[in-house]
Amino acid sequence: MQVPNKGEKMKKCYIVGAGENYGLDIRTEEGDLVIAADAGYKTLLEAGITPDIVVGDFDTLKYIPDHPNVVRLSPIKDVTDTWEAVSIGLKQGYKEFHLYGCMGGRVEHTIANIQLLSHISVEGGRGYLYDEKNILTIIKGGERITFDATENGFISVFSLTDRSSGVNISGLKYNVTDTELTNTFPLGVSNEFIEKPSYISVSEGTLLIIYPQKHLTNP
Repeated sequence: MQVPNKGEKMKKCYIVGAGENYGLDIRTEEGDLVIAADAGYKTLLEAGITPDIVVGDFDTLKYIPDHPNVVRLSPIKDVTDTWEAVSIGLKQGYKEFHLYGCMGGRVEHTIANIQLLSHISVEGGRGYLYDEKNILTIIKGGERITFDATENGFISVFSLTDRSSGVNISGLKYNVTDTELTNTFPLGVSNEFIEKPSYISVSEGTLLIIYPQKHLTNP
């Protein structure tokens, strides 16, 4: 298989899985990479998008795609098709990942993909996981995420590690400075955007952040 070497430009890697299709917002530019994970291939074709790579054991799609860049996996494996898709993107040098069709359906796959966000973060990147209405992402110690004043709705912050310290939340309805969140008490649930620039940062630990997405295309 000849894998397109597009990561040199450090663009976006889009991955579409076999979960619920809540819509796609894939607008590729030169250097971007699109990977279909198993039945995500069908979702992409229905949206008029041809992936660069197709990966999977194809137990959901039920056939091997007629595509020049197919990575066929054994159904007996330690990781998911989506994990393998992300691994390909990381090896190609990508740092920004957008994951569609990776939630809904089997809850264990949703949890696995949230863990995959952590894996991307550990590898020095950032992943965005989309469901019907929200975006999930992760920041780890020493990082921050910022939002402009056009954001609206609820935003929630959870610690995935036992403790996340040095948490700062600014510009939202409820703000904190140098506080600690734990994975046993949901202190950060249901904060709100208030039409101000805002940010969340953490000194140590890993935070899961859930906020509304503004729009989707190709439903």
